Amino acid sequence: MAAGAPGKPAHGLMAAVAGEDARRELRSWLGLAVAALAIAGVFALLVALSRVPGISSIPLWPTHFFEKGLVIHVAYSFVIWFLCLLAALATVATYWLDGGKCRGRATGKTAVTLVGTAQVLMLAPALVLEGEASLNNYVPTLMHPVYYLGLVFLFLSLLFVVIRLVAAFFRRVQPATAPVLGILAAGVIYAAAFACLTVTFHTAWGEVASAEVNERLFWGMGHVLQFVNTALMAVAWYWLAETAGRAPSARLFVLALTALAAFALIGPALYALYPMYGPEQTMAFTDLQYLLAPTPVVLAAGLLLAGGTGSAPGPEAALARRALWVSVALFGLGGLLGLFVDGADTRTPAHYHGVIGGVNLALMGLTFCLLLPLVGRAPAFGRAARTLVWLYGAGQALHSLGLFAAGGYGAPRKVAGEVAGLEAIGAQVALYAMGVGAVIAIAGGVMFIWIAGRCLLRPDPPPATGAGPSRQLKI
Repeated sequence: MAAGAPGKPAHGLMAAVAGEDARRELRSWLGLAVAALAIAGVFALLVALSRVPGISSIPLWPTHFFEKGLVIHVAYSFVIWFLCLLAALATVATYWLDGGKCRGRATGKTAVTLVGTAQVLMLAPALVLEGEASLNNYVPTLMHPVYYLGLVFLFLSLLFVVIRLVAAFFRRVQPATAPVLGILAAGVIYAAAFACLTVTFHTAWGEVASAEVNERLFWGMGHVLQFVNTALMAVAWYWLAETAGRAPSARLFVLALTALAAFALIGPALYALYPMYGPEQTMAFTDLQYLLAPTPVVLAAGLLLAGGTGSAPGPEAALARRALWVSVALFGLGGLLGLFVDGADTRTPAHYHGVIGGVNLALMGLTFCLLLPLVGRAPAFGRAARTLVWLYGAGQALHSLGLFAAGGYGAPRKVAGEVAGLEAIGAQVALYAMGVGAVIAIAGGVMFIWIAGRCLLRPDPPPATGAGPSRQLKI
């Protein structure tokens, strides 16, 4: 893959999505992603406040809100937001492989409509305070038929998008370059996650909904979805590094993503290798998480050793550089905290808030530096954009460290702040640090949503003249 000048890649990705169909679909996926993150942010603030000692005594505070609010926050920030970004990247890759004229435009429109409907359906039970909360791992649910229907729409829609991408790969008229192969790997991993859900859905058919059934239903799929999130972060790191002028190794990137996809494919096989839902199978899925580590570790090392100055000029390169390195640091912090989790206390959410925060920052940077410019909605790469990276990164770090410290005092997971045995000053300080960190991170998230939302809602830019947009982005 030829490299352009640092920070000013010379490839024609813009031309691949220059058509109105491509831009409209990509803009729709970005709109759904930002909307999901906005909803998740609102509920994140309310959930964080629910953990602060004394909050439940405030008049008009909803009863049993913590559990339902946590379900919505996790589902929208941890599932819908990531999957919408996967769909956005898959759209870019599909149109690139098809030479700008995708043969699956109807599939894209249908998928966008179904995911938009899914967001409404999944939120509805929480707004009317119906449906018991199931705080199962990975894909928590509100046990209501409307919520489950929303999940069906969401997961099927993403499968359609992935199938379209795979079809475009086999009939490609443009070369499958490193980022495209990374996106394809993420799509293959999602297909593996969907296969896990197909198996568990078949075995759970006819059972009455319960937290235990939901845990079995999403346990395998949820573990494989972590590989999807890691692949998305890796793609974002690669593109941000290119924008920042670090020139990462395309070969190393492709090998790392290929390995990640190969490891993820172990997931569906575990249903055949072990007795269904037995302790051996459960532990095998748990141990699968150790295969997540090699790809980000290898890529982070590759970035540190990459050629190029890493100091490409311009505000866009500066933002890409900041988002990249804060993401790497935050993901590393979360991974380090993960060495001490036991699943029973808040050290577990401390771990995953760190790693998910790293993924989020990478995708925020990718949205600003690649996806919004592709639809003619490039943001101003000014002080606000740079500040939100620091706010979100520092806030998530403080939030994770507060959760970790509170877990050391025995603070249980998925329980609001007033818990017996947490009267020690250290525990109280940790809980308040967790709350303050959450507020700081949410402030950064709100700034991202505000900037991205304004970009998406502004009027269409005037039609390009001549040979096409002057600003070219690398693929």
